[in-house]
Amino acid sequence: MVLTPLPDSRTEPDGSAVIRVLSYNVRSLHDDTAALARVIRACAPDLVLVQEAPRFFRWRKAAARLAKSSDLVVLSGGATAAGPLLLCSLRARVERTEDVLLPLTPGLHRRGFATAVVRIAGARLGVLSCHLSLQRDERLAQADLLLEQLASMGVEHAVAGGDLNDVPTGKAFRQLAGELQDCRAVAPWGGELTFPPDEPRKRIDAVFATPGIEVLGCGVPTGLPGVSDTDLRAATDHLPVLAALRVPAAK
Repeated sequence: MVLTPLPDSRTEPDGSAVIRVLSYNVRSLHDDTAALARVIRACAPDLVLVQEAPRFFRWRKAAARLAKSSDLVVLSGGATAAGPLLLCSLRARVERTEDVLLPLTPGLHRRGFATAVVRIAGARLGVLSCHLSLQRDERLAQADLLLEQLASMGVEHAVAGGDLNDVPTGKAFRQLAGELQDCRAVAPWGGELTFPPDEPRKRIDAVFATPGIEVLGCGVPTGLPGVSDTDLRAATDHLPVLAALRVPAAK
């Protein structure tokens, strides 16, 4: 099956930007990194919201290798954000970045947000990558913190995405979808379920956008030219989510 094409990245006459945003849990690059890079390149993203980036020995070199093999550059995050990482194309001009560590619950994994404010064409955009807790109460608290973080970034438009460890009927997912656009629900495209990659049963990975951003399509890029099922299964233990968005020009 070949998917109906998503719009290519472009700049509109009014200065608004059509962009592609990819969210992807890469499992610390423990799987087939060549397959991972092929998937990312085929998606042609302007921004990649990574989860489970390498966090330990020589993690910066690992992030740089992933970016280079994907024809991208490192924007922010990694170990300094407890795993979330942002990559971008040269189309993005960086205004500022911030890595945010979330409150630590004793006995649980440290979590954080990788964030940035970028300009693409005439648009100004906040960006956030997250990997929420496996524990329900902590996950819900982190969803609240995510919304607070977006509100504090001083931007009219923002995208956030990641591995939520929650399904659309869950409290944390519904908390985010109540304030933001769940891009897959707004404009379904491609596949829906993201985990596990061999026989996906759950949608626990998502891309969200603030009101005012036009969602042109969003889903798992199964069937996208250049993305093979073999690579999707080999690359990591999650399927990626790709969204095409039109971001208005900054006022």
